[in-house]
Amino acid sequence: MKHFVNLRDISTKDLKKIILDAKRRKSKRKSSSTLDPDKDKPLEGKLLIQMFEKSSLRTRLSFYIAIKQLSGGALTLRPDELHLSKGQESLIDTAKVISTFGNAFMLRTDSEKKIDVLKKYMSIPLINGLSPENHPTQILSDIFTIEEIKKKSISKLQISWIGDANNVLNSLIEASVKFSFKLNIGCPKNYEPNKKLLRWAKKNSSKIKIFNDSKKAVSNSDVVFTDKVISMNDKVNKKKKLKDFKKFQVNSNLMKNCKNAIFLHCLPRGSEVTDDVFLSKQSKVWEQALNRIYVQKSILLYCFGKLR
Repeated sequence: MKHFVNLRDISTKDLKKIILDAKRRKSKRKSSSTLDPDKDKPLEGKLLIQMFEKSSLRTRLSFYIAIKQLSGGALTLRPDELHLSKGQESLIDTAKVISTFGNAFMLRTDSEKKIDVLKKYMSIPLINGLSPENHPTQILSDIFTIEEIKKKSISKLQISWIGDANNVLNSLIEASVKFSFKLNIGCPKNYEPNKKLLRWAKKNSSKIKIFNDSKKAVSNSDVVFTDKVISMNDKVNKKKKLKDFKKFQVNSNLMKNCKNAIFLHCLPRGSEVTDDVFLSKQSKVWEQALNRIYVQKSILLYCFGKLR
C-alpha cells in the first residue's frame, strides 16, 4: 500500500513508472469505449471512495472512469452528509471507517491538516486530488501530455509558468526537481513561490528561474502553463490581485516569444488567458484534460502495488 499525497515524497523511478504504464494502457485502448474494462482487469472487486470538499469536474470524472476501466468501482461521498462536517464524528474515526469499507480513498480538500491526519490513520491508500498546497495528480498527468505531444523526455524541454504561486505551481516545482527539467516562473514581485519550497528545490539540484517579466519567462520555451489568478476560496483583495497580474496575461503577443510552445491550463479558466491563445492550435487543453484518465489509472495501480 502506498499513498499519493505529493510528488516530493515519491521516487523519480516510481513517478516514471507511473507515466510509462499510462502510456502503455492508453495505447491499448484505441478501439475501446469509455467504460470498456482493460483486458487484465487489475483492480477487479476494488472500491475507490472519493470525497470532494471543493468543486471538481475533471478530477471527479477522471478518477471515476479510471477505476471503472480497471474493473473496480467508485463511491462518491458528499461532505455535507457526513457526521464529520457537523462536528459529530472525529476525522480519525472517519478515516478508520472509510478504511474498513473501501480499498482506496481520494480526497479533494480545503485543509492540508486533513491530509496529514488521514495519511497517518488510514490503512488504505490515500490520494490527494487537490489540497491548498499541492495538486500532484494534475501535474503528473501534464508531464504525460507534454511528452506525448512533444515526443521528447520532459528533461530535454523548457517549461514556463505564468501567473500565481498556487498549489499547481507547487507541484510543478516538485516535478521540476524529480524529472530534472528547466522551469521558468513568471510572476509579479511579492507573488513569488513559497520560499521553503524553493529552498528544498535548490537543495535538490533544481533548474528553476524566477522572472518578474512575463516575456523573459516564456522566451524560447517549449510549454507555457497558466492558471486562474483568483483560486478557489482565495481570501485576498481580488481587485488588487487582478490589477497586479495584468501584465502576466497569456495572450497572442506573449506567445510570439515562444512560437513552438504548446499552451496548457488545468481549468477552469478566467482572464489570465485570452481566447486567441486558449482556442489556438498551440492550445492542448482538451488533450490535457482527457489524459488525466490514463494517469489516474496508473496512480491507482501504484497505490495498490500493481505497477508492472
